[in-house]
Amino acid sequence: MSPWKAAQPGDWLDDIDTPALVLDLDAFERNLQRMADSLKGSQVRLRPHAKCHKTPEIAIRQIALGAVGICCQKVSEAAVFVAAGIEDVLVTNQVVGATKLRHLMELARRARIGVLVDHPLQVQALKAAAQAHGVTLDVYVEVDVGARRCGVAPGAEAVQLALLVAASPQLRFAGLQCYHGPAQHLRTPGERALAIGAAVQQVRLTRDAIEACGIAVVRITGAGTGTFWHERDSGVYNELQAGSYAFMDQDYGNNQHGDGDVVFEHALFVRTTVMSRPTADRAVVDAGLKASSVDSGLPTVWQRPGLCYAKAADEHGVIMTPDAAALALGDTLMLVPGHCDPTVNLYDELVCVRGDRVEALWPIAARGALL
Repeated sequence: MSPWKAAQPGDWLDDIDTPALVLDLDAFERNLQRMADSLKGSQVRLRPHAKCHKTPEIAIRQIALGAVGICCQKVSEAAVFVAAGIEDVLVTNQVVGATKLRHLMELARRARIGVLVDHPLQVQALKAAAQAHGVTLDVYVEVDVGARRCGVAPGAEAVQLALLVAASPQLRFAGLQCYHGPAQHLRTPGERALAIGAAVQQVRLTRDAIEACGIAVVRITGAGTGTFWHERDSGVYNELQAGSYAFMDQDYGNNQHGDGDVVFEHALFVRTTVMSRPTADRAVVDAGLKASSVDSGLPTVWQRPGLCYAKAADEHGVIMTPDAAALALGDTLMLVPGHCDPTVNLYDELVCVRGDRVEALWPIAARGALL
């Protein structure tokens, strides 16, 4: 943790120390409103994923605009949001191990908690832990609809697991988790539509097979920022888990837009300073690997055509420029991170700006919540 803040409320934008994680509040608020507007008139709920922002202040604002709760990826992450007053949290993960299960049950005494399963042994462990702690959990069967990560196969495997959950008094069979992560970053509208169309078919068949056994599938949850309008309009999904829409990043920015796509703005930036100017075509900034995740590509330089973020080291970012006069020592740049989620996890707080002034500092309270 840094011994001092990058800024204080009331500071000018130009006075923010670097590197700093900066949130453009106007763009951020438009993104939240645009998502809320996209669901008006539908029966589809929004449960945004908080692993993107890890910030209780943002979750509170999303719920104020109509979200039913949030998703988290880890039990410790969920604990941060429950402590902040969030009352409905779905842990979109399998929870394995006695310590994690104990913490999950403790959270279930304070909030409505959901969790995923994709194996009978997970169901047995959840059942025993819930019984021992006197709580009831929402349990979703995760179905692999194309991500090739966690999840049972669509059809018979999902049916058997749903039957097992439904037969456990301490567990509520809440529905199906059907998230197609790779589809979010397929570049063309046609590719994304095709991938989600195939997923919808698998989900529909699985839902119908479970309901043929007399078990109601109340909730089908999933979707992400790159495809959620397809799930929204599918007639099958009735809850959306998009998260990155609040911030956006360069990976999402590389997607091509089609008719009917809901388009969001870049609102999250890494502010950085030129600290070295070793050659006419090369500048070095103070934002490297420890300031911006590069797993989904290098950051890009915001609104500065001709400048290219070309390479990252631990504490250095190399900017290439064909114009020797374009950058001088002390100049500041705004970078659009390649991937917002792991970038956020590098910082203690968001420096929230409106126009050219710092309005607030929001703690990234679930930073490092990996347990």
